[in-house]
Amino acid sequence: MVQPMNAFRYDTSGQWYKGNTHLHSTASDGGMGFAELAELYHSAGYDFLYRTDHWVASDMEQDSEKYPLLWLDGVELDGRDQTGALCHVVCLGRVTGLRHEDGLEAGVQSARQQGAIAILAHPHWCDNALDDCVRLQLDGVEVYNHVCRWLNGKGDGLVYWTAALKANPALLAFSADDGHLRPEHPGWNGGWVMVNAQECTTPAITDAIRRGNYYSSCGPELRSITFDGANLHLETSPVRFVRIAGPGWKGNRTGSFDGRLITDVSMPIPMEWQYVYVEIEDQDGRRAWTNHLFVVDHSTNR
Repeated sequence: MVQPMNAFRYDTSGQWYKGNTHLHSTASDGGMGFAELAELYHSAGYDFLYRTDHWVASDMEQDSEKYPLLWLDGVELDGRDQTGALCHVVCLGRVTGLRHEDGLEAGVQSARQQGAIAILAHPHWCDNALDDCVRLQLDGVEVYNHVCRWLNGKGDGLVYWTAALKANPALLAFSADDGHLRPEHPGWNGGWVMVNAQECTTPAITDAIRRGNYYSSCGPELRSITFDGANLHLETSPVRFVRIAGPGWKGNRTGSFDGRLITDVSMPIPMEWQYVYVEIEDQDGRRAWTNHLFVVDHSTNR
């Protein structure tokens, strides 16, 4: 029996705010301090950044310095789980009491119990199995990691996210820099999230991310996302292709190879698909992704 879709996820009536959910400073293995990072990212139009140093949980309440953008708390945990799998998990939110010696799974469990959003980082680079995210009961997956793209080309996690969506359509997608800003890790401003919120404050940004009211991008922009009950309506920066993606081979697309660009499109949404998201691609091959377009009701696993 086909289950009806739940409430449409996106409300783009607020402002769009650009942010990075994976970033390292001199507090762990990064090459810049917080003030330098804030100035650098602010110059590229960023509105917020998360502090996600390895096993160093940040505490913004203790930082009285003034920055040109919003800093939010976070931490990155890494290690091997009980199966021996190497995993890196970015946790967004203020957490305390983490001890490296307790191991990865204990750290992730503690962070999630404290309300953090837990994201499987660069799964291709870590050689993760497709079910690692579901097995660890995480909240999201990095569909793109810019530093890993630089290091050995293994920055694409889209296949991990779509594999996990079959078991958990509520799973969120993230595009991130994983910036280290050192000579051997020079990449930055290559992957980010665009959050739609009423204001750029810690509660508003955190709530919007938790609800999935954002998209992930490596370049193109989704400026408006609405749904009339049958058709999805998008306004975008100029792009070559717009794709509606569902489970397996299911999908729909519009665009052409003749150089014409799209800035607005309406497309029907199949209501019987277990999950559905949008991918757009610009003329340089850079892409952006929504989350699953509908809020998941766990009682129906949709």
